[in-house]
Amino acid sequence: MGTFQGLANVRPIAMTSSTDITDLYERHCEAVYRTALRVTGNPEDAEDALQTVFLRILKGAKGSEIESMPEAYFRRAAANAALDLLRRRVLRAETELNEASFHAATQDRPLLKERLRRAIASLEEDDAVLFLLRYVEGLSNGELASLLGQEKNNIAVRLHRIRQSLQAEMQRH
Repeated sequence: MGTFQGLANVRPIAMTSSTDITDLYERHCEAVYRTALRVTGNPEDAEDALQTVFLRILKGAKGSEIESMPEAYFRRAAANAALDLLRRRVLRAETELNEASFHAATQDRPLLKERLRRAIASLEEDDAVLFLLRYVEGLSNGELASLLGQEKNNIAVRLHRIRQSLQAEMQRH
């Protein structure tokens, strides 16, 4: 089980009607979409990630109960769903970069962003989510340490290693 899968302090709430899931959606859809858009850089992919997050909640409900999730859970879920989309995109090679566009990437910001997205998609899931929560969502090392139950220095070291790994991956391609 990954570090991020068991983090949310959850308490069951009875889902008595579609109003309950609608309420969760209304409270958290903007944060989910915004996070997914930052990760994917594509509005359509962000919408897909938004749908995925809430479908996973619906499918994960046992009987008439669903876990009450704090906003941090939804941001993690959005990052995970967006990361899944990026990984599928890389596997399907929808955005294959040819040799000419690779050389232009140093000058072309959108291509550089796509290369970074691909590099992030190549990371272990926990590392990718940690990186996204820190540098895309803007959580501080202290907030991440509290969220993960780790020391702030451990978070800083992990992030440093993740950045090194991303830099090496970017230089390879």
